[in-house]
Amino acid sequence: MAALAAPSPGGDECLEEDEDELEPGLDEAEAEPEVGSGAKAAGGPRGAVLTRRGITLRVLLRDGLLEPGRGVLSIYYLGKKFVGDLGSDGTITWQETGQVFNSPSAWATHCKRLVNPAKKSGCGWASVRYKGQKLDQYKAAWLRKHQPNVPPPEESLASEGEEEELPEEEEEEATRDGRVPVPEAAAPKKPEERSKKQQGKSLAEPAGTGEPPWGSRGSGQPGRGDGTLSLADVGAAGKRLEMKPRVPVRYCTLGTRDSARNPQTLVEVTSFAAINKFQPFNVAISSNVLLLLDFHSHLTRSEVVGYLGGRWDTNTQLLTVLRAFPCRTRLGDAEAAGAVEEEICQSLFLRGLSLVGWYHSHPFGPALPSLHDIDAQMDYQLKLQGSGNGFQPCLGLICGPFYPGNPGVESKIAPFWVMPPPEQRPNDYGIPMDVEVTYIQDGFLTNDVVQEMTLLVEFYKGAPDLVKFQELWSQDQTYLDKLKGSLASRTPKDQSFTHFLEQIFSLLKLSG
Repeated sequence: MAALAAPSPGGDECLEEDEDELEPGLDEAEAEPEVGSGAKAAGGPRGAVLTRRGITLRVLLRDGLLEPGRGVLSIYYLGKKFVGDLGSDGTITWQETGQVFNSPSAWATHCKRLVNPAKKSGCGWASVRYKGQKLDQYKAAWLRKHQPNVPPPEESLASEGEEEELPEEEEEEATRDGRVPVPEAAAPKKPEERSKKQQGKSLAEPAGTGEPPWGSRGSGQPGRGDGTLSLADVGAAGKRLEMKPRVPVRYCTLGTRDSARNPQTLVEVTSFAAINKFQPFNVAISSNVLLLLDFHSHLTRSEVVGYLGGRWDTNTQLLTVLRAFPCRTRLGDAEAAGAVEEEICQSLFLRGLSLVGWYHSHPFGPALPSLHDIDAQMDYQLKLQGSGNGFQPCLGLICGPFYPGNPGVESKIAPFWVMPPPEQRPNDYGIPMDVEVTYIQDGFLTNDVVQEMTLLVEFYKGAPDLVKFQELWSQDQTYLDKLKGSLASRTPKDQSFTHFLEQIFSLLKLSG
């Protein structure tokens, strides 16, 4: 899970002076001496000078340089934004989860590790901003006012090899005013990234769509405030497919983000072995999951999306995917999206499952992530990790049912995960990684899967983008033959379900 490039020597050593090192039980008069009653310039008696380490948020609050408030603190790291509330006691409450941190460094380290688990330090005073200005500037202002004879510290407290990031609005303003030269690595943010920030990030947006179909709110269950999933803004007739082929590119050819680059550009995945790293978690997927999402992907010429439910074992680092939850809604139908969201939320809860990922289809294209998918997956990984204290992976699955390049009738279902770009190049795209999984054949077809398949057939019945299953897919096979052949490799051990599938196939013949 470390960044692709190894950090510069000393890159993880934070030069800031962390107030966490103060004894928590120190008397405030000792840890924070009143100005004018014992605090002296350098050269006074030992302990008389309040060092940079002794200047805490409480000191700055007490002396009026900061004021408590909601949303006044922020961190920008590798394209992600974190917002916090400043308490009157100097604590920081992260708005995403309600977690409370005692110092800027503790909060910054926690947030940065969510994006890049290899990060060892947070450089809080150089990373956290109060109303847009870095906290170390307020610390320096306190020193200039109360200890003018103390030599100023070195200007930059950021980690070596870590590029500082400006909020988008600051970047634009600074560039306009000519105050900050735009570094070579910094490219303008893509328009769809800004629209995502305005609407709220989603989990499970179809590849290449300009708008995210699922927004995020938050509370431990999908769509309820924990920054996980929420269906929204999903569209009228679905996203119709582009039949023209898209040629995948290698990740190493991408370089820095380019606003002129097509977000639907497909990117080849990279194996962990190719970069001499181990996959940071193991994955096992139930055959019923693959059967249902493959069936869902075959029904329409438009892209489909759905949730993945399962369990994460922190002891064995095993992610088990046990259920697929297809989204029976059309792109843009916000009213229906809310009902579907609530239904899936309840299904996860009643079955004691956690949200562990998402799937979507590339009906006539290869099962490779687009640039849009890569950005979306990075967001979703952050959301699932942000909902708890420990690491939890988020798995992405892409199904390519009708891609002519598939070797046979079987759909290609590709699992992927995104590694953050190197810290030295925060404006690069995330790195799409091929995930090795173990497929487990279920003993039988569950009633849940049977019901979902029936509901999907009913949902797409008569739709303008419904696949015409009696038409030819190849010279000697219809689309229905193709579907049957693809599902055959994902069926359970118990073959008593075949009569049910034949009933479903009969319904599909009549559904067009």
